[in-house]
Amino acid sequence: MGDDFDSNYETFQAFVDMFPPAEAVKRLEMLGVPSETVQRIREKHELQTIRIKELEEPRTVVLGNRDTWYTGPRAGDRYWPAMVDLLRAGGWPQDPAVTSLDQASTRIVSLLNHPLEKTFDARGLVVGYVQSGKTTNFTSVMAKAADRGYKLFIVLTGIHNGLRRQTQARLISQLVEPNPARWSQLTDLHQDFRPVGHPASFFGTSNKTHVLCVVKKNATVLRRLVGWLGQAADHLQDCPALIIDDEADQATVATKTINPLILEILSHLPRSAYVGYTASPFANLLIDPAAEDLYPKDFIVNLPKPSGHFGTEVLFGRYALDGEDPESVDDGHDMIRSIPKADVDCVRPASRDDIEGFEPTITHTLREAILYFWLAAAARRVRATGNPHNTMLIHTSVNTAVHNSFDRPLRLLKAGTANSLSGDKMKAELRSLWERETAKVAAADFGEKKVDFDTLLPELPGVLADCRIIKDNSDSDDRLDYENGPVVAIAVGGNTLSRGLTLEGLSTSYFVRAASAYDTLLQMGRWFGFRDGYADLPRIWMTDELAGWFRHLATVETEMRRDIDRYMTEAETPLSFAVRLRTHPDLRVTAAAKMKAAVTAAASYGGKRVQTHYFKTNAQWLSSNIDAARTLVSKAVGQSSAHDDRSADGRHVFRNVPHDLVLEFLADYTFHENSLESDSELIRDYIKRRVRTAGALARWNVAIVGTPARTRDDEFEFAPGIQVGRINRARLAPEHGRTAPDDFADIKTLMSRRDAAVDLAGEVSQLSEADIMTKRREQLPETGLLVLYPIDKRSEPRPDKPQRRPLDAEEHVMGVGLVFPDPSGTDSAAYVSADLSGVRAAEIEEEEDLARLIEGDVA
Repeated sequence: MGDDFDSNYETFQAFVDMFPPAEAVKRLEMLGVPSETVQRIREKHELQTIRIKELEEPRTVVLGNRDTWYTGPRAGDRYWPAMVDLLRAGGWPQDPAVTSLDQASTRIVSLLNHPLEKTFDARGLVVGYVQSGKTTNFTSVMAKAADRGYKLFIVLTGIHNGLRRQTQARLISQLVEPNPARWSQLTDLHQDFRPVGHPASFFGTSNKTHVLCVVKKNATVLRRLVGWLGQAADHLQDCPALIIDDEADQATVATKTINPLILEILSHLPRSAYVGYTASPFANLLIDPAAEDLYPKDFIVNLPKPSGHFGTEVLFGRYALDGEDPESVDDGHDMIRSIPKADVDCVRPASRDDIEGFEPTITHTLREAILYFWLAAAARRVRATGNPHNTMLIHTSVNTAVHNSFDRPLRLLKAGTANSLSGDKMKAELRSLWERETAKVAAADFGEKKVDFDTLLPELPGVLADCRIIKDNSDSDDRLDYENGPVVAIAVGGNTLSRGLTLEGLSTSYFVRAASAYDTLLQMGRWFGFRDGYADLPRIWMTDELAGWFRHLATVETEMRRDIDRYMTEAETPLSFAVRLRTHPDLRVTAAAKMKAAVTAAASYGGKRVQTHYFKTNAQWLSSNIDAARTLVSKAVGQSSAHDDRSADGRHVFRNVPHDLVLEFLADYTFHENSLESDSELIRDYIKRRVRTAGALARWNVAIVGTPARTRDDEFEFAPGIQVGRINRARLAPEHGRTAPDDFADIKTLMSRRDAAVDLAGEVSQLSEADIMTKRREQLPETGLLVLYPIDKRSEPRPDKPQRRPLDAEEHVMGVGLVFPDPSGTDSAAYVSADLSGVRAAEIEEEEDLARLIEGDVA
C-alpha cells in the first residue's frame, strides 16, 4: 500500500470500525504498510482515543438500551453557567424553574451525537407548548452543546423579520454577551445572513470561536447561506454543527424551496444534528420516514409543561382519555366568552369581494371585550406587579385592509369612552361588567387579591390616554415595541401576530379568525403562556365553534404527548413507533401538502374504552336510541347465561350475551356525528374481525348502570322487571356560559372507573384504571363489555359545577360505554379522515401570502 500516511490512516480507521484496534494493526501489517508508518498510526489513534475519553461523560441508559455521552453540566463549563446567572438575575428561581430547564436541556443534549464523532447526521424533534419558553430551552441546549465542543450553530426562525430579530436578540443577550470573545456572528439584529468574508476565517483551525447564524426561513436568504457553506466544504469536515429549527412545522415541511434548501445546508455539514422545535408538531410527525427528509428519526422529546403556564387544556378543558379517572379531568377556567354567529360578519368580510370598503361594526361583544381590556389594564396598574405591559389582540382576518379598517371605529370608541368616563351611565356600565367578570373567576384561586371597581376607576383615564391602536401586519410599519417602556395597546393583526411572537401582558383576545387545521389554529392562540400577576384576568371572546375546536385540540395534544412519552419509557424509537393523531370532522390535522405521506392510522380498540358524551336533544333522535337499548336488553334477558340483579345499587349485568345482539344494537343505535371514536361501522367491523380471526368478542357482558330508584317517577324500565333509577349528567355550558347550539349537548364524560369494572368479580372500588384492565385480562380476556346509561332528561348540575347547565333534553337520554379486552393478536381498526373541501377563501389567501414570504424573493 506504500507509506502514504493519510491514506493508510483512513484504511486503519475503516478497519477500526469493524475490528478491535489490535486486529486493525495486524491487517495493516498484512497489507505491507511499513512498520514506521504503522507505529505513527498507532500513536495518533491512541492520542485521539485519549482526547475523546477526556471529553466523554460516564455512560448512562436513557432510551431502551441507548447510551449517552452527556449527563449534564460539569466544572469548567462556560456558557451554561453564564446563562444560569442571567436567568437568576432576571428573577428565575433555582427551584423549580432553573432545575427543570437544566434537566430538560440535558435530556436533549444527551440525545445528540458526541461532537468528536467522525460523521453524524442526527434528526430530532422537541415538542413544547405555545408561548412556553421553547426559545429558552433551545438556547440552553446550544449553551451546553457549545460547552462540549459544537462549533457552528444555525438557528432557523419563522418567516417574519420580527421573530428573527427577537430570537437574535435573545441569543445575543444569553449566549454572546456573557462570553463575547468566544463567539463570531454571521447575522445581527438588523441584518439577516449575507456572506461575510471567506468562510475559512470562521472555520479554519486558527479560529477557536463558536459561529452563530440566525436566519429566517426565506428562500433568498437560505440560498445565500447554502452558497457560502459550499465555499467552506474543506473546513466543515471537522466542524460539529447544531441546527435549531424554531417553528419547525412552518415552512420546513413539504415546501418547494425551503425544505430542499434546509436539506442542502445539512448536506454541507458531515457532522450535524438537526433539532426541530414546535408546539404544533403535526406536520413533522407525518413526514415520510423512508424519504431523505427531516423526519425526526432519532428522537422526539416532550418538554415539561412549565409551572403557571396557561395552555389549551387550562383554558378550554378537554375530554377524558382511556385510563383516566373522569373526575380528575378539569373543565377549564371560566374565561371564555361567546361571540354570536350574527356578530362575525360585522367584524370580518364574508368574502374577498366584500373587503373593499369594509368597515367593522363595534358589536356588543367587541365593545364588551374592549371595555374589559381597559378595566383589566387599570386593575393591573393598581396591583403594580408582574409584566408591566398590557395588550389586547383582535384577530378577525388575514387581510391587511381589514386590519386597517378597524382604526377609525376603535379610535372613536376610545375617544367616546374617555369623554363619557365621568358620567354615571358609563361608570355604571363599567362597574356592572367588572363585577360580573370578577365574580366568574376568583382572584384568590390564583393567589391574587380582587381589585375593587372604585379602586381601579381613577386609573382608567390614564389607561385610555396611553392606549395605542396598532395594526401589526406585513404591510404596516406600526409594530408592538415592548422595549421602550410600559405598553397599553390594542393590536389588530393577522399572520405577524399568529406565530412565534410574544404579545406581552396579553389579557384580552377577540378572535373569530377562520382556520381549518390543527397547527394553524393552535399557533393562533397567542393567549397561551404565562400571566404572572394577572392570572385571574385573561378573557377570550370567540365563537362557540372555535371554542369547541380548541377543546378537541386539548384532547389531541394530551393523547399525542402520551404517545411521545413512550419513547422515553419504553424501548421504542420514532422508526419503530409512529405517534398517532386523532382526527376531527371539521378540521384537518395539517395542510394537505404536508399529509401526502400520511396513512390511515392503525388504531386499536383493544384495551380501550369508548363512550358517548355528545347527544342531540330532540325527542325523535333520543327515542330511537331508547328503543335500540330496550330491544337489546329484552333479547339479552333470554339469551344471556346469567343475570346479576343488583337493583338495590341500580345495576344489572347480563353475562355471555351473543355478539350478534351487540352488532344489532350498534346498527340501530345512533352515535352523534361529532363522536369520532364512536363510529358504529368501524366498531362493528372490528368486532366481526376479532370474532372471525381470533375467536375473541364472540361473547359480551351487557350492563345497565343507573341509580337505586326512590320513586316510580325516578324509574327507567328496559324490560319487564328490569328497571333502575335514572342518572344525572348535566351538560357542559358551551364553552362556559354561552348560548348552546340548537339540539346539542356535551356531557363531557359518561363512564367512571367503577363502571368499567361492573362485570368483574371481587372488590374493585379502590382499583386504578391499569389495575382494572389487568383484572379484566385475568377474568374476561376475550369478553367485551357494553354499558347502558339511562340519563334523566332534566339532569340539574351540582352546586360545585358552575360551568354546567341543566341537560334539558326533550326525552331521556341513552348513553353507551364499551370496554374492549386487550388483544392477544393483531388488532387494529382504521380511522377515517375528514372532508375539508369547504375551506374559507381567507385561508386560501393566507396560504398565498405565506408562499410569497417563504418561496419568493422577499428577504
